[in-house]
Amino acid sequence: MFDFDGVFTDNTVYVSQDGTESVRCWRSDGLGLSRVRSAGVKMLIISTETNPVVTARAAKLQLPCKQGIADKAEAVIKVCREFEIAPKCTMFVGNDINDIPAFKVVGLPVAVADAYPEVNQHVLWRTSRAGGFGAVREVCDAVFEAKRGVNGQWL
Repeated sequence: MFDFDGVFTDNTVYVSQDGTESVRCWRSDGLGLSRVRSAGVKMLIISTETNPVVTARAAKLQLPCKQGIADKAEAVIKVCREFEIAPKCTMFVGNDINDIPAFKVVGLPVAVADAYPEVNQHVLWRTSRAGGFGAVREVCDAVFEAKRGVNGQWL
């Protein structure tokens, strides 16, 4: 599971004079997500924001998306029930203090390289790439390789 702002984006928002928002994303994330999907891994976005730009990017990436989520830990647990997966067998990738509750309920809490320092004590891994600059792709590549296992045998 992924947060959106600061994970898929560099945490920058562009606002036009009519109030339309746009964000900057890393194109290679899409290929990484496709590889992980082909390995049978279920993924989705859980975002505090409710924003059409999140909807559009999630649709382009073929990722389910839950928006307007105040309690990410509750959302993670609910999704895990739906997928019949124990929360301790899941990963959450985030970047900010509102992701800490989700980090606490998953087995593999991950922060992007430029995450806020307050999250450090709550994660097991920080990516080497920043949000919006390939962090999602880095996570996807690691999951893909782990699923492929030793000698290319799928796990």
